[in-house]
Amino acid sequence: MKTFETLTEAINDLKARGYDRDFNLRETCIECSQSRTQLSAADFEITETYHFDGSTDVDDEVVLYAIESKTGLKGTLVNAYGAYSDSVSDELIAKLRFHK
Repeated sequence: MKTFETLTEAINDLKARGYDRDFNLRETCIECSQSRTQLSAADFEITETYHFDGSTDVDDEVVLYAIESKTGLKGTLVNAYGAYSDSVSDELIAKLRFHK
């Protein structure tokens, strides 16, 4: 797996490799607003993860997930972790935690 200095560098690399959709966490799924697609935890796989720790600010800690759906849709999900992480279903938490 590659290493990156910044979140932007990692996102740009993934986009160049076809991960061109942006996913957002919802309570029971991840959602791509570009294609109006919602994926439950069973509908996608996490193919890569990258962790970025805020060197001076804990609020800057994030995990970048490379996501591929069972139908071939590829994109990224950026999620803060720690005190400000999003509230999601147990099923999604388990899937994301497994790759953390």
